[in-house]
Amino acid sequence: MTQEQKVRSGLWFLIVSVIAIIIDLFSKLWIVNNIEAYSLESSIEVISNFFRIVHVHNNGAAFSFLAEHSGWQKWMFASFAVFVSLVLMVLMHKTPAAKWFTNLSFIVLIISGAIGNLIDRVMYGYVIDFLDFYLVYDKAEHHYPAFNIADCVICVGVAMAIICQIFTPSKKN
Repeated sequence: MTQEQKVRSGLWFLIVSVIAIIIDLFSKLWIVNNIEAYSLESSIEVISNFFRIVHVHNNGAAFSFLAEHSGWQKWMFASFAVFVSLVLMVLMHKTPAAKWFTNLSFIVLIISGAIGNLIDRVMYGYVIDFLDFYLVYDKAEHHYPAFNIADCVICVGVAMAIICQIFTPSKKN
């Protein structure tokens, strides 16, 4: 592939992906080094009774899906992340750079999140989550499952992909 072909394809958007992966990795590294896992005493209360920084491990997928299994799910989720990332990179190669919203959205952001969580699964066997939103009512805390930067980037990418699909005119044959 020539330099001109690379610039005309969406591949140069991978720079954004690398930046997102670095932010995700450094945030998780900071959590591991500064907050004890599963310890409310070492957590950081950001907004009282609403948001805190914690350190928890997710052996499953979103919302701890399949987390209770013996470990085979680690390799299934890792394989899925690699597969999805490769498919999206092929799509990015075929998508012109001028379609920046498409490239940035479902391709770059989803790749970033998938790789960020893939690195955790390979290094630790689980994903490090730390953003904990919760409400206190009826004298109890009610939590949204903790998540991380990679999860945020995937969600933003999926939302942007939906917007692309809704507002991009389709070609009729």
